[in-house]
Amino acid sequence: GVGLALCQRLLEEDGRIHLCIACRNAQKSEATRDLILATHPNAQVSTVEVDLGNLASVLRVARELRCRFQRLDFVYLNAGIMPNPHVNFKALWHGLLTGKVLHMLTTAEGIMTQTDRLNGDGLQEVFATNLFGHFILVRQLESLLCGNEKPSRLIWTSSSNARESAFSLSDYQHAKGKESYSSSKYATDLTSVVLNRKFNKQGLYSSVVCPGLVMSNMTYRILPIFLWKLLMPIMWLIRFFAKTYTLTPYNGAEAHVWLFKQKPEYLDELVKYHSCTSGLGKNYVEPRKIHVDEETAEKFYEKLLELEKQTLERYSDLLD
Repeated sequence: GVGLALCQRLLEEDGRIHLCIACRNAQKSEATRDLILATHPNAQVSTVEVDLGNLASVLRVARELRCRFQRLDFVYLNAGIMPNPHVNFKALWHGLLTGKVLHMLTTAEGIMTQTDRLNGDGLQEVFATNLFGHFILVRQLESLLCGNEKPSRLIWTSSSNARESAFSLSDYQHAKGKESYSSSKYATDLTSVVLNRKFNKQGLYSSVVCPGLVMSNMTYRILPIFLWKLLMPIMWLIRFFAKTYTLTPYNGAEAHVWLFKQKPEYLDELVKYHSCTSGLGKNYVEPRKIHVDEETAEKFYEKLLELEKQTLERYSDLLD
């Protein structure tokens, strides 16, 4: 998916960097490393195993990274799940009749629902994997990210599906709703905004990107494969009207790579950087304002800190 394409594209930009790939599955992690080394045989590529939906795993990998490295220049927070996705065909048909179908197809608003569940830590699985695990990882890596000679960067993979209407401060884990993916991505936007307020003076900057609609393992789970094959010619045509139909992981990583080349102090913390592809296949980045309530963002950050305190009490043996 986007992660592999990002690694390959970063090495095209600068072959001197040291990449550390984090995957849930050690076998896949090594396979990914082999794929990268096949095209960049002189690259420095290491791996770590981590499940962002498991707090013990996150704490272990943070401790390992603190032992391995003295600093981290970039952390791409790209892990994400969308369990049991369902398409609401009735809503899609209604969108077609009301002229809102293009908006629905580019944001999945109203047509994508998921069935979430609790994980082993007693947290909603999507919230834990898509946001909270990343948040804990960042908190545990502060010593490698703050106070360096050069700024360090957090780059979160958000989504055009991140919508305020799917998020509730009183149910921020989205236990009662059916749009957990959208809620988790809006929570990501909120978190990034607050992290900039808290850590910019310490040399840590946070940005959010949207890779657009990318055909990846996550996407292919939404519909049967044969339907995707039938739809692909239509999707290529839609790209002439919907520039966020990046379709390939290489195109989807455009904004991630663009941010790699920017000076963070000149970026707008209230902007999401979207990977876009024109109908003729040209890649570019489009900045769009994030519609977040900054007071809500601050309150949500406080709730994350409270949840961090509650959940980490049981893992004292994994904390320094």
